[in-house]
Amino acid sequence: MARNPVELAGATPEPSFEITMDGRVLPALPGQSIAAALWSAGILAWRTTRVNGRPRGAFCGIGSCFDCLATVNGAPNQRACLVPARPGDLVTTQEGHGRADLAV
Repeated sequence: MARNPVELAGATPEPSFEITMDGRVLPALPGQSIAAALWSAGILAWRTTRVNGRPRGAFCGIGSCFDCLATVNGAPNQRACLVPARPGDLVTTQEGHGRADLAV
């Protein structure tokens, strides 16, 4: 007998919604973090380092390492692994340290 976790838990998932990453519209699910939604869309890096501009994305996944920083709805330095995705969120790649007063 084939069963899936949704049936076992008796869950009724809510419908997906959209967020935007650097102008690209992506689906997200209720309860997903921004990092999870980006991963689901195949996006693995959304920040560059201050020195050498190397790409970074989620590393620890629990908010300890700060590698997953992104600019969310205009606010820099948001840990994408901790920020819940919400309908209409505008996420942009964060370059360097992301200080708001130095944003380009």
